Amino acid sequence: MWIGAPREIKDNEYRVGLTPSSVAELKQAGHEVLVERGAGDGAGLSDDDYAAAGARLVNDANEIFSTAELIVKVKEPQPGEVAQLHPDQVLFTYFHLAADAHLTRELAASGAHCIAYETVTAPAGGLPLLAPMSEIAGRLAPQIGARYLEKPAGGRGVLLAGAPGVPSAEVLVLGAGSVGVQATTIALGMGASVLVADRNPDALRRLEIRFGSAVRSIYSTGKAIAESVKRADLVVCAALSPGARAPILITRDMLKTMKRGAVIVDVAIDQGGCCETSRPTSHSDPTYVVDGVVHYCVTNMPGVVPRTSTFALNNATLPFVLAIANKGWRAALRDDPHLRAGLAITGGKIVSMPVAATHNLTFTRFEDVYDG
Repeated sequence: MWIGAPREIKDNEYRVGLTPSSVAELKQAGHEVLVERGAGDGAGLSDDDYAAAGARLVNDANEIFSTAELIVKVKEPQPGEVAQLHPDQVLFTYFHLAADAHLTRELAASGAHCIAYETVTAPAGGLPLLAPMSEIAGRLAPQIGARYLEKPAGGRGVLLAGAPGVPSAEVLVLGAGSVGVQATTIALGMGASVLVADRNPDALRRLEIRFGSAVRSIYSTGKAIAESVKRADLVVCAALSPGARAPILITRDMLKTMKRGAVIVDVAIDQGGCCETSRPTSHSDPTYVVDGVVHYCVTNMPGVVPRTSTFALNNATLPFVLAIANKGWRAALRDDPHLRAGLAITGGKIVSMPVAATHNLTFTRFEDVYDG
């Protein structure tokens, strides 16, 4: 199979879909791999590294989109990339389509087969291709929040750890999943006082077992969140509904009660965000202020640590890339229901129920498209 890894063109996105070691594995399995020159530069992976692994280097993405049967990326295709997709081409990347009706319709019109990292499942449960980036984003959130709590960055001038005789900052983490646990770990390590809210008693129980009395937890009701945001210096939004739009947990009315100069880091912005006033931002223009509250809503947070992120992502995606390449995408999906859970769009049809429901589009079952 011909496999391509183009350079990412999203704002300040430095990750790359395939590492040289992944290329070498694919070559050993008998596949041809095209890599755009400079694709790995941001992650410290040189063209020479890719050439040594057996990749064919191409000067621009056009050749990849025109030749590759399977395209492996990191972020959702940008407008110029969507226009180059063609029927029967397989695109394997993060999509987060529940937050983007326009992209959903454009991808359906392309005829391409879109397999989303974020909804591939695991036999033991969980989302194995979302997990590594969720962990990194969760670890980044407190340090990003700490930066924007500084007065020159627009914050209220609070140090997470406080000082002798001065209380530490109040951090509210909404969601006790992968992002929330990692954010809690780092925030506690930075000396903050942490409160975690979730609607899953088992998740809260696991949190208590892991952190003991170092962390406080509450059951996530509207009233509980409304009271908690008033006291928070930093809020990390980490609630997720797999494949669907993130739940709105902080309303505009709640925002008005928050401290001036408080910070919201909305890690869930890829899926629409957990705050009513959240809107996507970029690394080149990461924040804005509403009602005196700083909002950080960058949609590709792990892109700022591209080397760590690229290797962590490839460790998770490579077995699935090999399965698609070795068997062909239809056979790979038929053989593996967990990989099949990642298929969002195929041949113009929406086969992800959460995506179809969110955008009021027609849902079609995979089995009804590819019977047998």
